[in-house]
Amino acid sequence: MVNEEKIAEAPLAGILQDMVLESTDAEQFLADLSRLAAGMLSTSDVEVYCGVSLLRPRKKGTVASSSERARQLDEIQYGYDDGPCLRAAREETVFQVEDVLRDGRFPGFEQAVAEQGVRSILSVPIPLDGPAKSALNLYAMQPGAFDGSSRDRAELLAREASKSLRLAVRIAHLSDSNADLKAAIQSRTTIDLATGIIMGQNRCSQDAAFKILKLASNARNIKLYDVAAAVVRSASEEPVETHFDD
Repeated sequence: MVNEEKIAEAPLAGILQDMVLESTDAEQFLADLSRLAAGMLSTSDVEVYCGVSLLRPRKKGTVASSSERARQLDEIQYGYDDGPCLRAAREETVFQVEDVLRDGRFPGFEQAVAEQGVRSILSVPIPLDGPAKSALNLYAMQPGAFDGSSRDRAELLAREASKSLRLAVRIAHLSDSNADLKAAIQSRTTIDLATGIIMGQNRCSQDAAFKILKLASNARNIKLYDVAAAVVRSASEEPVETHFDD
């Protein structure tokens, strides 16, 4: 959750780094980012709605939004497959619409969001590595809601968010790798225990016991780990536990 007091007191880069560390995954970071952007650019007279678009090969969508209204506005744009937010992400340049009733560059989309009360839009690309493209999508109900200062803050936020998002993705990747390693060790431990049980029951070598496990796995078309787990359960009611130092 974004702490509004932090916004006033801490440098933006520090706020975003804290958000990365406090997030459980990249999606939560982006959700916090959208709320942060909406809070930074809203004033007592203008409420700003923010969505974060992510364009990947053969797929596009809003991965986070400051509100349900922001998500719905983004969805309208995807329906037309064109608009300032999609252009900002695809062309990696800022797109600003001072007044959707006068702009004319995206007639279908602009008419549709005007019917939802939107009058001005600011879309800022978030630089990413690889083929994926992203952008901050900012909407307001008043024409001319985004002045030069708003644009500067939005561009700064997008640049800093790019760095933090890359960090969030790397942390998520390391976390997934750690979980995969733990799962692999857990599986190996269960198989080794089952092999030992079979050795004791059949008075055979380790290789012979392992072959018995593999034959049972192939004959029943069941994963080797599941066969091993069944053997361990038959010998003990206690579940297999592998201890890790986190």
